[in-house]
Amino acid sequence: MLVNKSYFYLDMKTHELQVPYTHQMRRVRVLLPKNYEEDTDISYPVVYFHDGQNVLYSKESFSGHSWKTIPTIKRNPDIPKMIIVAIDNDGLERMHEYAAWKYSEMGIPGIQFGGKGTLYAEFVMDVVKPFIDKEYRTKPDKAHTAMVGSSLGGNITQFMGLVYQDQIGCLGVFSSANWLHQEAFNRYIERQPLDPDQRVYIYVGTEEADDTDKTLMAGNIKQAYLDSSLSYYRQLIAGGVALENLTLEITSGALHNEEAWAAHLPACLRFLSEKW
Repeated sequence: MLVNKSYFYLDMKTHELQVPYTHQMRRVRVLLPKNYEEDTDISYPVVYFHDGQNVLYSKESFSGHSWKTIPTIKRNPDIPKMIIVAIDNDGLERMHEYAAWKYSEMGIPGIQFGGKGTLYAEFVMDVVKPFIDKEYRTKPDKAHTAMVGSSLGGNITQFMGLVYQDQIGCLGVFSSANWLHQEAFNRYIERQPLDPDQRVYIYVGTEEADDTDKTLMAGNIKQAYLDSSLSYYRQLIAGGVALENLTLEITSGALHNEEAWAAHLPACLRFLSEKW
């Protein structure tokens, strides 16, 4: 009889943590590796995901398709065991929290988004990470701490990867919308030394653009996504990040959605975990 090796149950825990700047509770879910309860002497790397609602289950996901994180782990036993932490976004506040700099909507003077990215980053690093490290058997050091995000979640991953490069050693940046505040980001990244050992997986498709983007920018949005990802790759190289620690994946025909990101998650996790 053939036994399906990917048929097993992964334990998931749900926590509610208080966000200091809103005083609201935020759902944070933790997907534990296989045999976590049995292997009590083993500690694990941690991968933090933004947009937690889209990470685990398609029925909850904004697009109706999730990142397929659970099947990715089950079907790819060669990827090292890890703890996955999915931090929910704040719905309507998402556009503010995932951007460290303000940006404006086309043709609507005076209305700005963004600017709360620093506060959100502090919540993740000063509230969520210490809680996870205390509650679970983690490897809390930089080399074993990864962060993954897409679209605006990619923006905040890039930003946090710079601010907290002494604590976050691995980044998965998918379809970043960094073009929204490109000049501010450029000034920021060019002003500081980068960590040559930080591992960064950058992904972008050639058909990136959604309806929201069209209200934020005139011109060729698909090109803006490509330019922004290429620019980030160049900036990391110029800043001294070792070439072997960088991957840039450009996928022809790929759209701006979870389906595309899910397809590349195994490659991302495989690359980030190479030194684990």
